[in-house]
Amino acid sequence: MLPRVGDSLSFLYADVVRIVQDDTGVSAETTSADGETTRVYLPTAALSCVLLGPGTSITQPALATFARHGTTVVCSGSGGVRCYSATTSDALTTRWLEQQVHQWSDPARRLAVAQRMYLKRFNISVPPSTPLNTLRGLEGQRIRALYKLLTQQHRIGRFRRNYDPDSWDEQDPVNLALSSANTCLYGIVHAAIVALGCSPALGFVHQGKQHALVYDIADLYKAELTIPLAFSLHDSPHPEAMARRSFREELRLYKLLPRIVADLQSLLAPEEAVPLPDGHAVELVNLWDPDAGSVPAGVNYASHEGRSAFAEAPSSDGSDDPDPTDAAR
Repeated sequence: MLPRVGDSLSFLYADVVRIVQDDTGVSAETTSADGETTRVYLPTAALSCVLLGPGTSITQPALATFARHGTTVVCSGSGGVRCYSATTSDALTTRWLEQQVHQWSDPARRLAVAQRMYLKRFNISVPPSTPLNTLRGLEGQRIRALYKLLTQQHRIGRFRRNYDPDSWDEQDPVNLALSSANTCLYGIVHAAIVALGCSPALGFVHQGKQHALVYDIADLYKAELTIPLAFSLHDSPHPEAMARRSFREELRLYKLLPRIVADLQSLLAPEEAVPLPDGHAVELVNLWDPDAGSVPAGVNYASHEGRSAFAEAPSSDGSDDPDPTDAAR
C-alpha cells in the first residue's frame, strides 16, 4: 500500500523551484544569484499530494515518477491556498468517490450527511427527521450570533456579511478579509478532496457548481478559522493581503489538510469503526456485480458451472445437442 493521504508527510508544498528527475531521484532545485544550485531530493514514495505554487516548473520525467508512485500533483496558489488544476494518479482508487456517490445519490442518505456536517460544525445533534431548510435556519442563527459576539469583542459596531465582486473596493475591511481568507480555505479543501479521489462537484448542501463539495467542507472550519481571523483585521490597512498571509502562517499550526481528509472520511463512511484506508492502493481494478458488489478482475468467470449451464440449455434448432458455437457466443 502507498502512504495514507491523512499522514502529515503526504502533502508537500513547493514554490519558486524547478523539480527535475535525475539518476538519483526527483529533486527540487533553486539557483542563487551567483549561479550556485541548491538541490533537495523529495521523498516521492512517501508523498500522496504535491502542491506546486507560483514560480514552479516541473519536467516530464519528474511528473512520470510522481504518477508511478500514485502522487497527485496540484497546481496551487501561493501557500497552497488556491487549487487551479490537478492530476489524477492511475493508482488512485475510486473507493471514496464511490462512497461519495452512494451517499449523494439517495435523498435520505444525502440529508444524513448534511446533518452530520451540522453536528461537526456546532457540536449539536439534530433529530434524523430534521429537514434541510431547518438546518439552514439553525446555521444562520449560530453564524449571526458569532458575528454579534465578535463585533462586541472588537468594538466595531454592526456587521453585515456582504460579498459583492462588482463593488469590491467599497466593502469594509472585515468583509474583504473574510472573502480573502475563505478563498484560501477553498483552495486547501479542494486540494484535499482531489488527493482523496472525491468529486468536488457533488456537494451535499451546495449544488450547481463544480466546487459544491468544496463549499460544504469549507463551511466546517469557517467559524473556527476564517471568521475570527477576519474580525481581528478590522483595522488593518491591507485586510486582504494580511488575511492571506496570516492564514498561511497559522495553517502550519492547524495541520488542516490531514484534518480535512479525516473529517471527509467520517462524513462519507460514518458506519466504519476505524478510518478506512486512503484512496491510494496498488490492487488491480475490480468488477462490479449487482449481488456481490465488487468481485476480482483478471479472473476467468467461464467456470465449470457456467459451461454446464450452456450445455444444459436447449439449442436454437430444438435438438438436444447444443451447438458449440452457441456456447462460445
